[in-house]
Amino acid sequence: MMPLELQQSLTKESSILIVGAGVFGLSTALHLAQDGFTNIKVLDRATIPSPYSAGNDLNKIVRAEYEDPFYTELALDAIKQWQTPFWAPYYRETGYLLATSPNAPQKSRDSLQKSFSSIKDHPAFPPGSFSQIETAEKTRKQFPMLQGKMDGWSGYLNRHAGYARAAKALEHAAKACAETGVKFVVGNSGYAVELLYEAGAKKICGGVKTADGSIHKATRTILCLGAHISTLLPAIAPQITAKAWSVAHIQLNTTEAKAIKGCPVVNCRDLGFFFEPDPDTGLVKFSANGAGYTNYISQSETGTTVSVPPNSNEGIPEEDEILIKRLIGEAIPQLSGRDLIKKFICWCSDTADSEYIIDFAPGSEGLMVAAGDSGHAFKMLPVAGKWVKDALLNGEQTTLRWRWKEGTSNGDDISWRVGQLKDIKDVEISGSTSCL
Repeated sequence: MMPLELQQSLTKESSILIVGAGVFGLSTALHLAQDGFTNIKVLDRATIPSPYSAGNDLNKIVRAEYEDPFYTELALDAIKQWQTPFWAPYYRETGYLLATSPNAPQKSRDSLQKSFSSIKDHPAFPPGSFSQIETAEKTRKQFPMLQGKMDGWSGYLNRHAGYARAAKALEHAAKACAETGVKFVVGNSGYAVELLYEAGAKKICGGVKTADGSIHKATRTILCLGAHISTLLPAIAPQITAKAWSVAHIQLNTTEAKAIKGCPVVNCRDLGFFFEPDPDTGLVKFSANGAGYTNYISQSETGTTVSVPPNSNEGIPEEDEILIKRLIGEAIPQLSGRDLIKKFICWCSDTADSEYIIDFAPGSEGLMVAAGDSGHAFKMLPVAGKWVKDALLNGEQTTLRWRWKEGTSNGDDISWRVGQLKDIKDVEISGSTSCL
């Protein structure tokens, strides 16, 4: 947004302050440090992996299929990086089974076909990369742990996709940053509560004030606060809606986990998705698909309402437990009747068009944002920081779709999601543990 000539000059010794140690924050710090920047500080109100980051999770899907080929190319670049020695310990190419059930709305079927069209003839995928889902029996020949009937499921298997071990990948990125000289400040000293501007005719952001009263000054301040960003920068609220989705787990013992190891990521668009058991804990993660949940509150300073994460993320909506129960019954019924544990809602920063926002904030100098993950950013962890670095060095965002947008962007009808958007205060929340 801000032209290069209006920005204060930037050198490799310039102070860079990154607020938020999630996907965008850590990736940005890593890419800047690897490019020779020597004065980088990262703030977060919790230790890494931060519980305030959507990326602090057992695992996240890594796939290249998108309705928009632009993101397909970016995801393919990211997958190449996941396969390098630096990232490979945190990537599992188990395959990705994407489907709809007979109850799926037409838009979900259309979205699946558009996504598949972005990869089915792509030269990056060798022959035999894909196969159609025909019958449950044929699927079980390859993946015997999928014992469900999957009646009427329609879709395909992508063998060149899988998942990232999310929290561990964030820890790895933070460790690599620290080893290259990046400074981390966490807790109240890292909890940014106010943007600071220099006195004078120009509105120049000079850093932030944190909850303990500390002042952190910088030549450039980059906000990477995910669903929480509008609490520090209210001006971005019309573009960002904090939305949440349900996550739950089933605990397996060593023998049970071994029997399900190698399961592809199974994603039924109108039900939910799950992964193979975590190799360290034996936990199987499930997530319900849907339009998501908001948490609107009134902003006294602006007289408007904005969706922000609540103080507690524990428990999930009862309606999502029903979806997870159906998913288990249709795909992996041997887990039916098991307790759902470690249930929480995961908050993301959503945009109406699912585009990221990586740009300078208008009306001030020295302040950037990297936001709008829209539920599809974790796979980009190895490469997202390069996009932020490029905009930082250019002094403006040259990729038009990632620029700051004026006006409201609260879209409820995202093409690749199903269901109705609801406010979290309007639904019944189950406890931290429940039996299926």
